[in-house]
Amino acid sequence: MKLIRFFTILLAIFFATNLWASEEKLLTIVHTNDMHSHLQGFSPELDYQPIAVNADKTFGGWSRIAALIKNTKKERANPVLILDSGDYTIGSLFHMLAREEAFELRLLGAMGYDAVGLGEHEFYLKPEGLARNLISAKSRGKIPEIVFAGAVFDKRSELDETLETAFSEIPVKDYIILERGGIKIGIFSVMGVDAAGSAHAARPVTFRDPVEVAREMVQTLRLQEKVDIIVCLSRGGLNINPKKSEDEILARKVQGIDIIISGHTHHLLEKPLIVGETIIAQAGAYGRNVGIMDISLANGKISLKNYQSVPVNSSILGDKEIQKSIDDFKGIIDKRLLADFGLSYDQPLAHTNWDLEITDQESPMGNLVADSIRWYINKVDSRRGDLRSRVAVALESNGLIKDHLLAGKTGIITVGDLFRTVPLGIGMEKEATLGYPLVSFYLYAYEIKRALEIITSVYPRKGYDHFLQISGVRFTYNPNRVIFDRVTNIEMGSEEEGYEQLNFSEANRTLYRVGANTYTAGLLRQIGNDTYRFLDISPKDRRGRPIRNIFYMRIDANKVMPGIQELKQWRGLIEYAQSFADVDGDGIGDMPDKYQDKLGRITAKPSWNPAQLIADPSLPTILVLLFVVFLCAIVIYYTRRSVKKYKKHRGGLKFK
Repeated sequence: MKLIRFFTILLAIFFATNLWASEEKLLTIVHTNDMHSHLQGFSPELDYQPIAVNADKTFGGWSRIAALIKNTKKERANPVLILDSGDYTIGSLFHMLAREEAFELRLLGAMGYDAVGLGEHEFYLKPEGLARNLISAKSRGKIPEIVFAGAVFDKRSELDETLETAFSEIPVKDYIILERGGIKIGIFSVMGVDAAGSAHAARPVTFRDPVEVAREMVQTLRLQEKVDIIVCLSRGGLNINPKKSEDEILARKVQGIDIIISGHTHHLLEKPLIVGETIIAQAGAYGRNVGIMDISLANGKISLKNYQSVPVNSSILGDKEIQKSIDDFKGIIDKRLLADFGLSYDQPLAHTNWDLEITDQESPMGNLVADSIRWYINKVDSRRGDLRSRVAVALESNGLIKDHLLAGKTGIITVGDLFRTVPLGIGMEKEATLGYPLVSFYLYAYEIKRALEIITSVYPRKGYDHFLQISGVRFTYNPNRVIFDRVTNIEMGSEEEGYEQLNFSEANRTLYRVGANTYTAGLLRQIGNDTYRFLDISPKDRRGRPIRNIFYMRIDANKVMPGIQELKQWRGLIEYAQSFADVDGDGIGDMPDKYQDKLGRITAKPSWNPAQLIADPSLPTILVLLFVVFLCAIVIYYTRRSVKKYKKHRGGLKFK
């Protein structure tokens, strides 16, 4: 009898255990990516009213996201996991104190994030700067778990040693294990190939191949840690071209990843992609949207139950405590950063009655930014009466202009709004102040033409970032001409002073001063390598001597002080806006009418007229013409040879 009772208990335990194992368990994942320090809703920021419902038309804002997280937790009976796949910094004035104050990580902790990955923009702070960011955040209170696998430290470098030490102390882990509602979840983060390629400031830190790293993480998490679910926070991103869609490739090549929270490419997915058995989700960028994923786990398999891409707008009442922290942070920025320049975060700079947008064509926003570069360098670093000291041409890469300027309710543009349009970059000085420095150099007219050919020939193949916004020149091009030789006419000048024809033949040995930021200057130097040397551009000093290092092209904002005081692009744009005339007498400068629309600086004139296809040819067209002549010569040669053979054959025939 006792034996029967014993086996009955064993059977009951067995069936109960199996029933428990097969029982469906639910988990909700709230996820964001690429929030880029956009703590405030935009645009414009003066319209943003987070502690009121349906009061404005702005998007984003971390106090709204915090409220959405709280609401989601209240609505679900099951556990809720809060994740971000990285690039939480670099994009607004808040990141300017990322190393000292670490506003972003502190807020993510206060908002309830469980884990965040590191993105390429975190490494834009340079290794020492990222180390300071992490240590500052940890010293000021609760922060999320930080995961990042695949960083390779150079043991010979003190900079690497500083970051490696910070990784150990925080700690930044290859992976973490979280248990929620009886579910064991493994989370790791990887850097994508394209993202790693843009993280130049990370050097001497490098990154391992994400597929290789992910395979190792999956093996460890499955076999050693025995997790139920594996989540990868990825900086690979998505692409319309499946051969370039890194996170889809990652899902195909690495079996065992259940969920990829994707980032880097700023794609907004209304519903996740399913690749094999892997769920891939991405929530756009800048906190405009939040992804909410409901999943179930049963019999060792996960399935997607529901997914929402939730717009972060004025329908969400923001969290008061989080917004108070953000407002306090604005006060710190005013005191520690902007006061030295006589500025404050919400200070009105200009008034506009229309939106200025940035697109991959000539655009009002692009013209404004390019004009500000030329204006600022000439204001600070040119000599009256010396025309050669004045910047004739300014160039800006489209990829560096990160936001539109929208009129909104009031039409007032503030310091915070304007900074957000050109937020990127870091200096080359020892202390590495944030923001791109402006540089200048001299080019021949034919090299200016080559720079403009980037727009006609490189941009169509390489995409958005290779479209250049221009100031000081306007040009026409024929898109049907030979690649790298499509520019047909260039004029130099401005809308205010008029334009004059530029002789861009190699016979013109006049040197023209060109202004840009360090990134765009580097792009010009690199473009020769990317175009088989057809678009070689060699920056020179005033005497025509090649400048090998961009470091020596930087403009000194204060020649009285020792060393180089870098002239920052963001300050130039702000000062340019401050120079606008107050037309309506309200005490704020008004956006000039010229920025309402295109100015005809870049004009396509397609033509198949043979004369226009080969007029004033440069080397690419000459080579094509020679090739055509060569082909014609071959055709003529073999035609004549065939005719001779035919005649000889005919002559040898005998007719009866």
